[in-house]
Amino acid sequence: QVQVVESGGGLVQPGESLRLSCAASGSIFSIYAMGWFRQAPGKQRELVARISPVGITRYADSVKGRFIISRDNGKNTVTLQMNSLNPEDTALYYCNEDPPSATMWGQGTQVTVSS
Repeated sequence: QVQVVESGGGLVQPGESLRLSCAASGSIFSIYAMGWFRQAPGKQRELVARISPVGITRYADSVKGRFIISRDNGKNTVTLQMNSLNPEDTALYYCNEDPPSATMWGQGTQVTVSS
């Protein structure tokens, strides 16, 4: 079973960038499609980016062209590079399989975009 730990969040101003990291345990990490999800206060959790085991990516329309997801199967990591951040990106960000596993949700990492 894969477990994850997210990191890299913080408080930034509009237009700035952040790089989120997800460290996954488990010897079969490379067979999973992985996703970055986010949940803003009062809103449902949403998938913002996913990457297949072989690196095919897909993005939510709201982040397309600004966020880049990548993975390193040798290091069991998934990264989300977030550029041109705006206040609507403020949320708690999680990584998980896609479709998500109920037992894999970590603590998440908070991203706050505010001037």
